[in-house]
Amino acid sequence: MEQEKVNGNKEPSAEASSYRCSACHGDEDWGLGHPLRGRAKSRSLSAAPVLASAREFRRTRSLHGPCPVTTFGPKACVLQNPQTIMHIQDPASQRLTWNKSPKSVLVIKKIRDASLLQPFKELCAYLMEENNMIVYVEKKVLEDPALLSDDHFGPVKRKFCTFREDYDDISNQIDLIICLGGDGTLLYASSLFQGSVPPVMAFHLGSLGFLTPFNFENFQSQVTQVIQGNAAVVLRSRLKVRVVKEPRGKKVAVPNGISENGVLAAGLDVEVGKQAVQYQVLNEVVIDRGPSSYLSNVDVYLDGHLITTVQGDGVIVSTPTGSTAYAAAAGASMIHPNVPAIMVTPICPHSLSFRPIVVPAGVELKIMLSPEARNTAWVSFDGRKRQEIRHGDSISITTSCYPLPSICVRDPVSDWFESLAQCLHWNVRKKQAHFPEDEEDADEEGGEERAGS
Repeated sequence: MEQEKVNGNKEPSAEASSYRCSACHGDEDWGLGHPLRGRAKSRSLSAAPVLASAREFRRTRSLHGPCPVTTFGPKACVLQNPQTIMHIQDPASQRLTWNKSPKSVLVIKKIRDASLLQPFKELCAYLMEENNMIVYVEKKVLEDPALLSDDHFGPVKRKFCTFREDYDDISNQIDLIICLGGDGTLLYASSLFQGSVPPVMAFHLGSLGFLTPFNFENFQSQVTQVIQGNAAVVLRSRLKVRVVKEPRGKKVAVPNGISENGVLAAGLDVEVGKQAVQYQVLNEVVIDRGPSSYLSNVDVYLDGHLITTVQGDGVIVSTPTGSTAYAAAAGASMIHPNVPAIMVTPICPHSLSFRPIVVPAGVELKIMLSPEARNTAWVSFDGRKRQEIRHGDSISITTSCYPLPSICVRDPVSDWFESLAQCLHWNVRKKQAHFPEDEEDADEEGGEERAGS
């Protein structure tokens, strides 16, 4: 878990807070810049009683590997720079705990899916009646005709707290998020929280379900375990994306101070007159050629240095979580979500040597239209908020300090490989048949005869 960015720039403000993080040597306050500030945090197995259900998943070695020796020979060593120090906890030992019992839960349901109505009703009734929790839902979920006409659900429906996307900010009112549907519900949950994200428990009730590991059959016991703090958690890194555009005389409506689920960046570049909007992205940022028939022609900078020009259909900048999404379809490797990295994958490049690359999580990428570009480009964030990028606009991308804490069924490693096998059928092949015993004996006898002759 990263306390400071690798380049030494601290994330905003470290106000006084009563929360402590066991991943940061136990003595450091949870300021606003801490990735898990709030009621929930991750803890080390060594710092807490070992639970029976977690005993079999204890690892003897860190997934980060050994800490490198920084002395080289008798006289050389690495120059110590306190601005680049990171405190990292072994991701295999990360478990959820609560400083206070969770009281409010956001239930996200896939819209216009009749098969989810009954699970939605059962879950909400259980949360309200059995656990006495405050349940938040999006207003348009309750506008479903099937729910409006259900008189038996009326007493539960009147207890809901509702919100409207892009207008109501509920980021400081939610303790836990429960998703019912496919991977899109998790991406939607991420878009609602542009800062710290509450723990997310995702039930597989959609089509793919790579990011939704829980089955709904025994949801009562699973939800109870999570509320009691008995669960492993994987911190899925997100991308902090800053889009800076040249003014073109058209004002953008900003309801309630939030622009299209993005946060208006504090630094409106007054000198140049540009406007900047910031997004938190869980899967990927996609820059493509849009409706144009010409090649996309964009320059990619890494920490201020031009590294390449993409000439093709576009480029994907993804997190390890997004490596199994669009990037995988474009030929990239699949990366475990605990690996700190950013992936850059071209889309149909007009080059035989343009391979996908993986760069460190701490770098900053900047993407702009090339001066020679014949057309504009288009950008989308987790498949949403698609917009046009013109000459003079820029997209800056780096790893966010606010990950999405996704609750695991077992542990981060087992869940990931289970998803690879069940959802993507990774390395599924008919087994090669072994030789019959009589053929093996015949081969051995033939070899002995040849050796004797």
